[in-house]
Amino acid sequence: MSLIKIALAGEGGQGVQSVAEILAEAAYNENKQTIYIPNFGLEQRGGVSIAFIQVGDTRIGAPKFNKADVVIALSERAVGRTAHYSDKNTLYVYDSGFSPAAEDFPQEAKQIIGIPAIDTANNELHPRVFNIIIMGAVIGLTNVVTFEAAKQALEHKLGHKFEKNPDLRELNYKALEIGKKMAEDSLQQEGVSHIG
Repeated sequence: MSLIKIALAGEGGQGVQSVAEILAEAAYNENKQTIYIPNFGLEQRGGVSIAFIQVGDTRIGAPKFNKADVVIALSERAVGRTAHYSDKNTLYVYDSGFSPAAEDFPQEAKQIIGIPAIDTANNELHPRVFNIIIMGAVIGLTNVVTFEAAKQALEHKLGHKFEKNPDLRELNYKALEIGKKMAEDSLQQEGVSHIG
């Protein structure tokens, strides 16, 4: 696996940092090199939150990067804040539940893809697993970690909640699976191969 650079961005409170943390743990558990750097907006809730993740098989030289292999923007403001992390090699993904202005999208990108994560969470599962759908999408787009490693890291992070309410475990696993399939289907429809 070559080095994969991912930028995840959304509104504070959407769970962007939790997803990045769980993905980094899953990569670490698979003996991969990984760095996760959080970047919070001015307010914990209400500002745009960006998570920078890098995963590879060899030592990672720099903690930050200028251009990402994959950018995932989960709100209109996040689109505007992340466009400059894209170039002709970037797969740019946004939530299709909102309609950013055309000028907010990156000028350059390998492909721009919309996925219905928020609508799927609200209509098919539960709003609280929106970020887990996104985590599944990252896996489907990049194969940065295995599905099993992601489930184990999710269990480690949320196991105490799962013990109190076992239905949450299945809900989160289902969200992870739906997000992965959603991303894989989008790549297939666009005729784009996954990153990495």
